[in-house]
Amino acid sequence: MLRYYVADLHLDNKRPDIIRAFVIFLNEKAAHADELYLLGDIFEAWIGDDAAPAELQPVYTALTSLSQAGVRIFFQHGNRDFLVSQNFADRVGAELLPELHILTTVHGQTLLLHGDQLCLDDVDYQAFRTLVRNPAWQAEFLEKPIASRVSIAQQLRAASREQGAQKATEITDVSPHAIKQMMHEQNAPLMIHGHTHRPHIHHHQSTKDGVRIVLGDWDLHGWYLEQDEAGSRLYAFNLPAQTPLAAKLKDSLAAPH
Repeated sequence: MLRYYVADLHLDNKRPDIIRAFVIFLNEKAAHADELYLLGDIFEAWIGDDAAPAELQPVYTALTSLSQAGVRIFFQHGNRDFLVSQNFADRVGAELLPELHILTTVHGQTLLLHGDQLCLDDVDYQAFRTLVRNPAWQAEFLEKPIASRVSIAQQLRAASREQGAQKATEITDVSPHAIKQMMHEQNAPLMIHGHTHRPHIHHHQSTKDGVRIVLGDWDLHGWYLEQDEAGSRLYAFNLPAQTPLAAKLKDSLAAPH
Protein backbone atom coordinates (compact mmCIF):
# COMPACT_ATOMS: atom_id res chain seq x y z
CA MET A 1 0.00 0.00 0.00
CA LEU A 2 1.51 3.30 -1.13
CA ARG A 3 0.04 6.44 0.40
CA TYR A 4 0.86 10.12 0.04
CA TYR A 5 -0.12 12.87 2.47
CA VAL A 6 -0.04 16.64 1.89
CA ALA A 7 -1.46 19.69 3.65
CA ASP A 8 -1.25 23.47 3.69
CA LEU A 9 -0.76 24.15 0.00
CA HIS A 10 -2.94 27.28 0.30
CA LEU A 11 -3.72 27.12 -3.42
CA ASP A 12 -4.49 30.57 -4.72
CA ASN A 13 -4.37 32.40 -8.04
CA LYS A 14 -1.61 34.61 -6.60
CA ARG A 15 0.72 31.59 -6.48
CA PRO A 16 0.66 29.96 -9.92
CA ASP A 17 3.98 28.32 -9.03
CA ILE A 18 2.29 26.28 -6.30
CA ILE A 19 -0.62 25.37 -8.57
CA ARG A 20 1.84 24.09 -11.17
CA ALA A 21 3.92 22.26 -8.55
CA PHE A 22 0.88 20.48 -7.15
CA VAL A 23 -0.19 19.32 -10.61
CA ILE A 24 3.34 18.00 -11.19
CA PHE A 25 3.20 16.18 -7.85
CA LEU A 26 -0.19 14.67 -8.68
CA ASN A 27 0.98 13.51 -12.11
CA GLU A 28 4.44 12.26 -11.12
CA LYS A 29 3.99 10.97 -7.56
CA ALA A 30 0.36 10.55 -6.56
CA ALA A 31 -0.44 8.81 -9.85
CA HIS A 32 1.50 5.78 -8.59
CA ALA A 33 -0.21 5.70 -5.18
CA ASP A 34 -3.05 3.63 -3.88
CA GLU A 35 -4.31 6.50 -1.72
CA LEU A 36 -3.81 10.27 -1.49
CA TYR A 37 -4.68 12.19 1.67
CA LEU A 38 -5.31 15.95 1.53
CA LEU A 39 -5.21 17.03 5.17
CA GLY A 40 -6.63 20.53 5.06
CA ASP A 41 -5.82 24.04 3.87
CA ILE A 42 -5.35 22.71 0.38
CA PHE A 43 -7.03 25.95 -0.67
CA GLU A 44 -6.13 29.40 0.62
CA ALA A 45 -9.83 30.17 0.94
CA TRP A 46 -13.04 28.36 0.06
CA ILE A 47 -16.23 30.38 0.28
CA GLY A 48 -18.49 27.75 -1.26
CA ASP A 49 -18.48 25.19 -4.04
CA ASP A 50 -20.37 27.64 -6.24
CA ALA A 51 -17.39 30.00 -6.04
CA ALA A 52 -14.63 27.49 -6.76
CA PRO A 53 -11.70 29.51 -8.19
CA ALA A 54 -11.54 28.99 -11.95
CA GLU A 55 -7.76 29.47 -11.88
CA LEU A 56 -7.46 26.16 -10.05
CA GLN A 57 -9.05 24.17 -12.88
CA PRO A 58 -5.74 22.36 -13.61
CA VAL A 59 -5.85 21.01 -10.05
CA TYR A 60 -9.48 19.90 -10.33
CA THR A 61 -8.69 18.17 -13.62
CA ALA A 62 -5.61 16.41 -12.22
CA LEU A 63 -7.52 15.20 -9.15
CA THR A 64 -10.37 13.92 -11.31
CA SER A 65 -7.93 12.05 -13.55
CA LEU A 66 -6.31 10.48 -10.49
CA SER A 67 -9.59 9.23 -9.07
CA GLN A 68 -10.69 7.91 -12.46
CA ALA A 69 -7.38 6.02 -12.68
CA GLY A 70 -8.18 4.25 -9.42
CA VAL A 71 -6.32 6.33 -6.83
CA ARG A 72 -8.50 6.87 -3.76
CA ILE A 73 -8.46 10.52 -2.71
CA PHE A 74 -9.40 11.63 0.79
CA PHE A 75 -10.06 15.24 1.79
CA GLN A 76 -10.01 16.53 5.36
CA HIS A 77 -11.07 20.10 6.11
CA GLY A 78 -8.61 22.71 7.33
CA ASN A 79 -9.17 26.10 8.87
CA ARG A 80 -9.31 27.76 5.43
CA ASP A 81 -11.25 25.25 3.35
CA PHE A 82 -13.81 23.92 5.84
CA LEU A 83 -16.63 24.84 3.44
CA VAL A 84 -15.59 22.29 0.83
CA SER A 85 -18.70 20.13 0.55
CA GLN A 86 -19.71 16.75 -0.77
CA ASN A 87 -20.61 18.36 -4.10
CA PHE A 88 -17.02 19.36 -4.76
CA ALA A 89 -15.72 16.05 -3.45
CA ASP A 90 -17.97 14.23 -5.90
CA ARG A 91 -16.79 16.51 -8.70
CA VAL A 92 -13.15 15.44 -8.31
CA GLY A 93 -13.80 11.93 -7.03
CA ALA A 94 -12.69 12.48 -3.44
CA GLU A 95 -14.04 11.17 -0.15
CA LEU A 96 -14.57 13.58 2.74
CA LEU A 97 -13.05 12.60 6.08
CA PRO A 98 -14.22 13.60 9.56
CA GLU A 99 -12.12 16.01 11.66
CA LEU A 100 -10.45 13.03 13.31
CA HIS A 101 -9.84 9.97 11.18
CA ILE A 102 -8.26 6.69 12.20
CA LEU A 103 -6.73 4.30 9.71
CA THR A 104 -4.39 1.34 9.99
CA THR A 105 -0.96 1.91 8.48
CA VAL A 106 2.34 0.06 8.67
CA HIS A 107 2.85 1.88 11.98
CA GLY A 108 -0.44 0.64 13.45
CA GLN A 109 -3.35 2.84 14.47
CA THR A 110 -2.79 6.21 12.82
CA LEU A 111 -4.70 9.40 13.60
CA LEU A 112 -5.16 11.96 10.83
CA LEU A 113 -6.25 15.53 11.51
CA HIS A 114 -5.57 19.00 10.13
CA GLY A 115 -3.98 20.05 13.40
CA ASP A 116 -5.68 23.30 14.36
CA GLN A 117 -7.60 21.37 17.02
CA LEU A 118 -4.31 20.96 18.89
CA CYS A 119 -3.59 24.70 19.26
CA LEU A 120 -5.53 25.01 22.51
CA ASP A 121 -3.42 27.88 23.86
CA ASP A 122 -4.73 30.11 21.07
CA VAL A 123 -8.02 30.82 22.82
CA ASP A 124 -9.18 33.44 20.32
CA TYR A 125 -8.70 31.08 17.40
CA GLN A 126 -10.48 28.21 19.12
CA ALA A 127 -13.50 30.46 19.73
CA PHE A 128 -13.47 31.45 16.05
CA ARG A 129 -13.14 27.81 15.03
CA THR A 130 -16.16 26.84 17.10
CA LEU A 131 -18.18 29.61 15.44
CA VAL A 132 -17.35 28.86 11.81
CA ARG A 133 -17.63 25.09 12.19
CA ASN A 134 -21.22 25.53 13.39
CA PRO A 135 -23.59 24.23 10.68
CA ALA A 136 -26.02 27.10 11.31
CA TRP A 137 -23.27 29.70 10.77
CA GLN A 138 -22.13 27.93 7.61
CA ALA A 139 -25.64 27.73 6.20
CA GLU A 140 -26.21 31.44 6.83
CA PHE A 141 -22.86 32.34 5.27
CA LEU A 142 -23.46 30.23 2.15
CA GLU A 143 -26.82 31.93 1.57
CA LYS A 144 -25.07 35.28 1.08
CA PRO A 145 -24.15 36.52 -2.42
CA ILE A 146 -20.68 35.51 -3.59
CA ALA A 147 -19.47 39.13 -3.49
CA SER A 148 -20.48 39.39 0.17
CA ARG A 149 -18.74 36.13 0.99
CA VAL A 150 -15.56 37.32 -0.72
CA SER A 151 -15.60 40.51 1.33
CA ILE A 152 -16.18 38.66 4.60
CA ALA A 153 -13.41 36.17 3.84
CA GLN A 154 -10.97 39.00 3.09
CA GLN A 155 -11.83 40.69 6.38
CA LEU A 156 -11.38 37.45 8.32
CA ARG A 157 -7.99 36.76 6.71
CA ALA A 158 -6.79 40.30 7.44
CA ALA A 159 -7.85 39.99 11.07
CA SER A 160 -6.18 36.60 11.32
CA ARG A 161 -2.87 37.94 9.95
CA GLU A 162 -2.95 40.90 12.34
CA GLN A 163 -3.70 38.73 15.36
CA GLY A 164 -1.12 36.12 14.35
CA ALA A 165 1.62 38.74 14.13
CA GLN A 166 0.92 39.75 17.72
CA LYS A 167 0.96 36.23 19.18
CA ALA A 168 3.96 34.36 20.50
CA THR A 169 5.03 31.25 18.59
CA GLU A 170 4.19 29.08 21.59
CA ILE A 171 0.56 30.21 21.47
CA THR A 172 0.04 29.33 17.82
CA ASP A 173 1.83 25.97 18.09
CA VAL A 174 0.24 22.73 19.25
CA SER A 175 -0.38 22.05 22.93
CA PRO A 176 1.69 19.14 24.32
CA HIS A 177 -1.21 18.26 26.61
CA ALA A 178 -3.63 18.16 23.67
CA ILE A 179 -1.29 15.85 21.76
CA LYS A 180 -0.92 13.46 24.66
CA GLN A 181 -4.65 13.41 25.41
CA MET A 182 -5.74 12.93 21.80
CA MET A 183 -3.27 10.14 21.06
CA HIS A 184 -4.36 8.39 24.25
CA GLU A 185 -8.10 8.81 23.59
CA GLN A 186 -7.76 7.60 19.99
CA ASN A 187 -5.34 4.80 20.95
CA ALA A 188 -3.09 5.93 18.10
CA PRO A 189 0.70 5.60 18.39
CA LEU A 190 1.08 7.70 15.23
CA MET A 191 -0.44 11.11 14.50
CA ILE A 192 -0.17 12.90 11.15
CA HIS A 193 -1.20 16.54 10.80
CA GLY A 194 -0.39 19.89 9.21
CA HIS A 195 -1.48 23.43 10.11
CA THR A 196 1.57 24.63 12.06
CA HIS A 197 3.91 24.89 9.04
CA ARG A 198 6.67 23.25 11.12
CA PRO A 199 7.50 20.01 9.27
CA HIS A 200 9.19 17.41 11.45
CA ILE A 201 8.88 13.90 12.83
CA HIS A 202 8.51 14.13 16.62
CA HIS A 203 9.03 11.24 19.02
CA HIS A 204 6.90 11.76 22.13
CA GLN A 205 8.07 9.75 25.12
CA SER A 206 5.15 11.10 27.14
CA THR A 207 2.78 9.15 24.88
CA LYS A 208 4.52 5.79 25.28
CA ASP A 209 6.84 6.21 22.31
CA GLY A 210 4.13 7.81 20.21
CA VAL A 211 5.22 9.59 17.04
CA ARG A 212 3.82 12.75 15.45
CA ILE A 213 4.51 13.62 11.83
CA VAL A 214 3.97 17.28 10.94
CA LEU A 215 3.50 18.03 7.26
CA GLY A 216 5.06 21.13 5.72
CA ASP A 217 3.38 24.09 4.05
CA TRP A 218 4.00 24.84 0.39
CA ASP A 219 5.77 28.17 0.05
CA LEU A 220 9.50 28.15 -0.67
CA HIS A 221 9.29 24.37 -0.83
CA GLY A 222 6.68 21.73 -1.53
CA TRP A 223 6.31 18.98 1.07
CA TYR A 224 4.83 15.50 1.03
CA LEU A 225 4.83 12.37 3.15
CA GLU A 226 5.35 9.06 1.38
CA GLN A 227 4.29 5.90 3.22
CA ASP A 228 4.56 2.22 2.34
CA GLU A 229 5.51 -1.10 3.94
CA ALA A 230 9.01 0.21 4.73
CA GLY A 231 7.74 3.17 6.76
CA SER A 232 7.13 6.89 6.29
CA ARG A 233 9.39 9.44 4.61
CA LEU A 234 9.06 13.22 4.62
CA TYR A 235 10.23 14.88 1.41
CA ALA A 236 10.69 18.48 0.25
CA PHE A 237 11.41 20.02 -3.14
CA ASN A 238 12.21 23.54 -4.25
CA LEU A 239 9.65 25.91 -5.73
CA PRO A 240 9.22 26.65 -8.55
CA ALA A 241 9.13 22.92 -9.19
CA GLN A 242 11.02 21.24 -11.98
CA THR A 243 9.91 18.18 -13.87
CA PRO A 244 10.78 15.47 -13.14
CA LEU A 245 10.24 16.39 -9.50
CA ALA A 246 13.54 16.49 -7.59
CA ALA A 247 12.61 15.95 -3.94
CA LYS A 248 15.03 15.47 -1.05
CA LEU A 249 14.45 13.23 1.96
CA LYS A 250 14.14 15.38 5.11
CA ASP A 251 13.10 12.87 7.78
CA SER A 252 11.93 9.28 8.04
CA LEU A 253 10.22 6.79 10.32
CA ALA A 254 10.98 3.12 9.76
CA ALA A 255 8.29 0.48 9.97
CA PRO A 256 8.30 -1.41 13.28
CA HIS A 257 10.19 -4.70 13.22
